[in-house]
Amino acid sequence: MTSELHDLTAYCPKYEHAMELLGKRWTGLVLRALMSGHTRFNAICNYVPGLSDRLLSERLKELEAEGIIQRTVFAETPVRVEYTLTSKGEELRPVVDALQTWADAWVDASSELR
Repeated sequence: MTSELHDLTAYCPKYEHAMELLGKRWTGLVLRALMSGHTRFNAICNYVPGLSDRLLSERLKELEAEGIIQRTVFAETPVRVEYTLTSKGEELRPVVDALQTWADAWVDASSELR
């Protein structure tokens, strides 16, 4: 990750794409679950209250298509599937940490958006 300053006065399609991807409902929480060590589908689903299996599956597929996570299938009985962050996904850790720091300072815990 570079530490260069960006011109924030001009429109940036890369930034728009990143915000569309990461700003989708549940995506940030799925990333947070993976960063906290939850690698199995059910563990991720249990980490995020209210997230349906269908939506989790959709978000995991989107993150995999973007190269942010990797899906690994283990040929066992029963078959075991694990999701892990790629290098690209790990680079999001400081972003998630910064957002958590901001939320701790500025978001009222009693206010819920759901």
